[in-house]
Amino acid sequence: MRRVTIPSPGSSRGRETLDMVVLESTADLAWAANLAALEVHVPQWRVDDDGQPALPDLLVLDLDPGPETGIAECCAVAERLGERLEADGLDPVVKTSGSKGMQVYAPIAVPTDREHPSRYAKQLAQELSAETPDGVVWRMEKVLRPGKVLIDWSQNNPAKTTVAPYSLRARAGATVSTPIGWDEVDAVREGSLDPAELRFTTDDVLARVEEYGDLFDVAGATRARLPEI
Repeated sequence: MRRVTIPSPGSSRGRETLDMVVLESTADLAWAANLAALEVHVPQWRVDDDGQPALPDLLVLDLDPGPETGIAECCAVAERLGERLEADGLDPVVKTSGSKGMQVYAPIAVPTDREHPSRYAKQLAQELSAETPDGVVWRMEKVLRPGKVLIDWSQNNPAKTTVAPYSLRARAGATVSTPIGWDEVDAVREGSLDPAELRFTTDDVLARVEEYGDLFDVAGATRARLPEI
């Protein structure tokens, strides 16, 4: 298996670097599964041929529903974020977290600095929160979250990771972080699809890939530069 040595994220104490494995084949995934490493969390950047972290090429907006909210409220916020991203020339995709929330992603042209995606995501979160303060929050304090959806822009910090598409979650039912179509987001938002239908198990996901292909295929997506912030 290929391994890379990367700078230690801020959450690690007493060490300057970490040795990480690169999962890039079926055999690699089988190795991880045999170690019961069910959840795979990844940063929004890749490593280059020399094993050095590259600049981010993926933007993520993590939607975390607070008490008294759920997938239906997340879909309403995801719809608005998708429209904003498209207005800026991006090509967003969306997935469930496999837990209680969702994530909206957009492939981006490589920025000039690592913090640019965080600044852009924070501005989007602040704008939506200002427009609908009763339903959206951008600050992290838990006391602010009841009845609202947190747009967690901080996941774009290069030291952070987000659950990967198609990753199992280590919870009862073995739910999966599953890419979904924007038509499914619309259907939940309009009330024609039960939000519970967006909870998927391994068998569900295999059937969906067989029917729809990879809804998270960003290889051919438009990669626009983020607006200057």
